[in-house]
Amino acid sequence: MIKITVNGQDFLVKSNLSILEACKYVGFTIPRFCYHETLSVAGNCRMCLVEVINTPKPIASCATPLMNNMKIMVDSPLVKKARENILEALLANHPLDCPICDQAGECDLQDQTKIFGGNFSKYFFSKRGVEDKYCGPLIKTIMTRCIHCTRCVRFNSEIAGVEYLGTLNRGGVTEIGGYLSNSFNSEISGNVIDLCPVGALTAKPYSFKARPWELRISESVDTSDSLGSNLLVSFKESEIARILPKVNVNLNDSIISDKARFSYDSFKNQRALKLFKKSINGFNKTDWSTLLEDVDSLLYNKKSTFIVDGELDLKSLSLLKFLSYKSKSQIKIRTKPGLGRNSNSIIGGLNGKISDLMLSSQYCFLISTNIRLENAVLNSKIRLKFLNSDFTVFSLGQNFKSNFGINFINLNIKGLLMFLEGKDSLLSIHAVRCKNPLFILGNSLSSRGLLAEELIKSIKYVNNSSVVVDITKSCNSNGLILNNFSSVSAADLESSDNLFFVDLDDTFEISKILSKFSGKTFWFNTHGSLLAAKSDFIVPLASFLEDEKIILNLEQRPQKVLKILPPLGDARPLSQFVYALLNINSSNTKLNSSFNFIFELVEKLNLFNTYNSFLLKFILKKNSNSIVSLYPIKSSLEDFYRSNKTTKNSIVMSKCSQESRKLATNFNKIFS
Repeated sequence: MIKITVNGQDFLVKSNLSILEACKYVGFTIPRFCYHETLSVAGNCRMCLVEVINTPKPIASCATPLMNNMKIMVDSPLVKKARENILEALLANHPLDCPICDQAGECDLQDQTKIFGGNFSKYFFSKRGVEDKYCGPLIKTIMTRCIHCTRCVRFNSEIAGVEYLGTLNRGGVTEIGGYLSNSFNSEISGNVIDLCPVGALTAKPYSFKARPWELRISESVDTSDSLGSNLLVSFKESEIARILPKVNVNLNDSIISDKARFSYDSFKNQRALKLFKKSINGFNKTDWSTLLEDVDSLLYNKKSTFIVDGELDLKSLSLLKFLSYKSKSQIKIRTKPGLGRNSNSIIGGLNGKISDLMLSSQYCFLISTNIRLENAVLNSKIRLKFLNSDFTVFSLGQNFKSNFGINFINLNIKGLLMFLEGKDSLLSIHAVRCKNPLFILGNSLSSRGLLAEELIKSIKYVNNSSVVVDITKSCNSNGLILNNFSSVSAADLESSDNLFFVDLDDTFEISKILSKFSGKTFWFNTHGSLLAAKSDFIVPLASFLEDEKIILNLEQRPQKVLKILPPLGDARPLSQFVYALLNINSSNTKLNSSFNFIFELVEKLNLFNTYNSFLLKFILKKNSNSIVSLYPIKSSLEDFYRSNKTTKNSIVMSKCSQESRKLATNFNKIFS
């Protein structure tokens, strides 16, 4: 600790801080434009100038380290005049278009000009103009507003790992632009919108939609991947206007993926809004009372099968399980490609935490995963650890395009098992000798017939201090493990009279099941699709923002998704449908006691800060019918922007997918 004096007051602070950080901790706010907590120090805006006694001129507080007995003045007449001059220089070429700027009301330049700016300007020159740059379908650029803080440039090179933006030219003709006229090809590109202190970079989907003072804000959780990033959803009346990140140091910090930020338009596109029942003449509209009568007679008189996946929340899964006890029905997980008919193996229930990435481990092993596509925010955390420490990353599987250095070793399941058994001396020496090695498992391992229990035992046998993180595409796959559901088999389909497809993606495997089944089929979903038209009943469900839910992320952290918007049309939460079938209300004590162990557990946990590895006892047991593939292991996700039914029904995500495919071709047009 060292002693400093700020505006005549003495304080004791840490010695490894800059003047700006120390002043922030003791309660003095210093204005800034280029400085940001998650980026390196640039020191080029000069807005954070302060006066230090016995120095000849003001100094940049963000780039100056503290010294013992330093005397600092943050609001002296010299400092006030310096800030006024800086703002005058920044506004010399800044356009006066605040009434039409999407950043208005949240603009740092507006706020600081109001507080620190002068009443008139000495400049009489004409304002210069800068050509707008193309950054893809997500980011709108008006580069005349740019003040050259270089936050976007540093975010590109330090966090996103994409060398797209840079500083061009020098002096009075300096501008921020792309080295090549391409799209901003990054899975977390939308975060530069939050970093930009002015209106130079704004969101295209949000353009001219609303003003910040017109919006209401509610907290939510990202369901596009298994990390469960925390979100702030801004909505105007009954329509979502935008989605921003909520800072959570235990999960996503202040970063979210582009899917979480921009796929909200799917909540109105191609939504299933009415109940339909198929007849000889086609589909006819029906109502909930008629549907409940039909379903009630089928459930209690004939055998029914509910097919679900990790998109359903804990409450819905538990209610369906309770319904299966009361009726002639069973709950199954949708078929996994490549599994045996009677296999019920899935990967899950592992013991990894996001905070474990910060351990003293020197090695990371990516097994059958393209982590950049399957979990973009987690990938950025690993990249930062790779850049800032002695951290070596191996990828056991097919090669993919990464934004940091990875050692690729192309293995199949046989080679992977040899590695875990210690028979591959080149690799095993790293896993055995290092402390807390990090293993990240991809979603495609379950489709290769590899059992979770065998994999955990093998990894723990190699090194008992190993940290294992399972990446799944679904937001609540661990909820399936908690309820101990098994995969649907051919025998299940043959013995069933009715099939209920609950909140499933429109995939080939589901289409194959639907085409071969001869009984009654019910399609419960938030969106319409081709498979919905082949079902006997189409039932609209409420989206994850239209119902209160609890999901478990990849580290088994329970998080609560709040109800923000009312359901559209005839859409209702699945829980209301099950309650009606059970002929009881949601407060029934008998019902609650049947699966009370789940909700009591969730209520006792702090929903955002507590970690409990309580799923290990729910890991599915070994099945001898599992088939092990000898083909090289690879990620099951090829298109980042079309990973589930929500993103597939988003127009914005479709445009991004088209743009990424253009960049992936051999005939890419480099110059426009």
